[in-house]
Amino acid sequence: MIKKQNLIYAAMATLAGITISCGQNRQQLNYPQAPMDNSVTDNYEGLIVADPYRPLENDTAPATLEWVKAENALTESYLSAIPYREKIRKRLTDLNNYKKTGLLSKEKDGKYYYYQNDGLKNQSVLYRTDNPNEEGTVFLDPNNLSEDGTVALQGVMMSNDGKFTAYVISRSGSDWNEIYVMDTESGKLLDDHIEWAKFTDAQWAGNGFYYSAYPRPEVGKEFSNANENHQIYFHQLGTPQTQDKLVYEDQQNPLHFHSAYVPESEDFLFVMASGQGNGNSIIFKNLKNGGDWVTMEPTQDYEIGIVDVSGNEALIVTNYNAPNNRVMKVDLSNPAKENWKEVIPQGDSVIKGVYPAGGRLLVQIEKDASDKLYEYDPDGLLIREITLPSYGSVGISADKDSDEVYYSFSSFTSPSSIYSLDLKSGESKLIHQTEVGGINPDDYITEQVFYPSTDGTKIPMFLTYKKGMEKNGQNPVYLYGYGGFNISLTPTFSPSRLLWLENGGIYAQANLRGGSEYGEEWHQAGTKLNKKNVFNDFISAAEYLISNNYTTPDNLVIEGGSNGGLLVGATVNMRPDLFKVAIPQVGVMDMMRYHLFTIGWNWASDYGRSDDSKEMAEYLYSYSPLHNIKNDGTVYPAILITTADHDDRVVPAHSFKYAAQLQASDTGDAPKLIRIDSNAGHGGGKPTAKRIAESTDIYSFIFNNLGLEPKTE
Repeated sequence: MIKKQNLIYAAMATLAGITISCGQNRQQLNYPQAPMDNSVTDNYEGLIVADPYRPLENDTAPATLEWVKAENALTESYLSAIPYREKIRKRLTDLNNYKKTGLLSKEKDGKYYYYQNDGLKNQSVLYRTDNPNEEGTVFLDPNNLSEDGTVALQGVMMSNDGKFTAYVISRSGSDWNEIYVMDTESGKLLDDHIEWAKFTDAQWAGNGFYYSAYPRPEVGKEFSNANENHQIYFHQLGTPQTQDKLVYEDQQNPLHFHSAYVPESEDFLFVMASGQGNGNSIIFKNLKNGGDWVTMEPTQDYEIGIVDVSGNEALIVTNYNAPNNRVMKVDLSNPAKENWKEVIPQGDSVIKGVYPAGGRLLVQIEKDASDKLYEYDPDGLLIREITLPSYGSVGISADKDSDEVYYSFSSFTSPSSIYSLDLKSGESKLIHQTEVGGINPDDYITEQVFYPSTDGTKIPMFLTYKKGMEKNGQNPVYLYGYGGFNISLTPTFSPSRLLWLENGGIYAQANLRGGSEYGEEWHQAGTKLNKKNVFNDFISAAEYLISNNYTTPDNLVIEGGSNGGLLVGATVNMRPDLFKVAIPQVGVMDMMRYHLFTIGWNWASDYGRSDDSKEMAEYLYSYSPLHNIKNDGTVYPAILITTADHDDRVVPAHSFKYAAQLQASDTGDAPKLIRIDSNAGHGGGKPTAKRIAESTDIYSFIFNNLGLEPKTE
């Protein structure tokens, strides 16, 4: 039960002066007073939880907007006083200013397409060429879709006859999508335009495509209200959206996601439902012969991904009775799971993806949080392993009807390089090597260690640093983690991270439970009533780095985003003594109410919900970052919270309320600031200029609070 009465908006405090003694970490900050209502409480079967900063959930209220303005002014005042901030900005700009080329993809029109950014463009440009060995011409430039680069391409889908191309965009980082259509050959934009789509692509069939959308949201609440009733429509080219045909909805389950899949043959329409389980259900219908929906899997108990459909047979990857995934065939005339036939069994490592190519199967395996690539025949017989350079991540571009295969490889110290693969010999040929000016990857090394968590579980962690680093206990360490939603952290390249490495810092990436690094069992070990395993894994990573003389608490920085922001917030409350600086980004900070906003209800399969049971409510409350901030003089690390006004994945109210509570609590003198970006969202599609600006502020905050002045030349 929620009580709301006598709503009081406290007057906004006048922003006072700020003084900084660089390198000595002495700050005097006067934090703005947030709007409050001390009468608001929630009752979870006898567990009474106060929520005084509930007014901040209304992100369009005048009082909230004034508070945001005051907080940003305070943060900017603090950061602008750091003398080397602009030098950091310049160095990060230089590090990001290199040519980035994506994978080649041969499309239905017989041409080759690839993304490329010549350096500092806000968004990568899509090019096409007749010859894979020649430079292409611009096919679609998203930088022309907005003045500030905040319109991002989310997907480009060509019709099976190659005549038309649909592309999906998002604006200002929002999850809301729009779909446009262009003539492929001429590039001319058609009149077709879809609005208020979400979590969708365009699945072509005949003279149109299927897409997923929610009902049009309430004006003014587009980025905060809960999204319900995800529907699938068919849009026929040349007609307005108002005439689109509703193909599928499930009003009995308004909190399900629904996505469509149509194979190249256009014989079937598959509908996958997810959102309230650990996997997805699948139904399908025959588009050629008509008929009713047929159920392949009725529950959301297992993950099922369709790899390919040939004739009346589907190839799938699933964790049904296989926590590490396996490849199976499904006879669509008899599709119940007890009739599925195994092609590639599960092994000790996780099957991450399967790509049909020229009569073969390329299988991406994740072993100890690093990608491996194998080639199989159609019957599941292993042919060979494709040798990769080192620890890293792989991207694959392949077509079942073509022998042409391309893949990318990147690591912590090497940006994406593009290779062509000869399926007959298994040999790879480097066709594009990306170089970052002034940086030699050979100057750095990555090692993998395995450390014990609180319960003895061995957790893998990557450590990247300059060659010659000494274990003297004084190295600055940037520890990153996520630990959730069956998502793994494999080695990836970040140009901005090079600033940290070239200044002698160690980058540590811990592969916590809750992810998919070791399959579904590893995932489940970090969910619901096991969630604290994730925090203990992260704390144990810090303790390992300290006890093995890599660093000390006074040199240790932690960072995480989204679910990783929750991780940072929770571990700071549990062990504030372990860290000097903490950067929780776009974090889930209110575990009692997260399910009430946009698509937060979807996270219940990992977190559980406060209205599930009293036990679940008490467990969530016991680690919720917002509700466990100490107020007794316990010294907390310096904290910079980041969020954005268009984040409709993890709404900014999480960070707003957390920042307000943190600033109002007695946690020592280290700064507790919040950076609230405008015209930005959860992170996807963020333009280059905004990414550099955010990294500039984060690194400036980190170096200042470590008492270090970075070398930037």
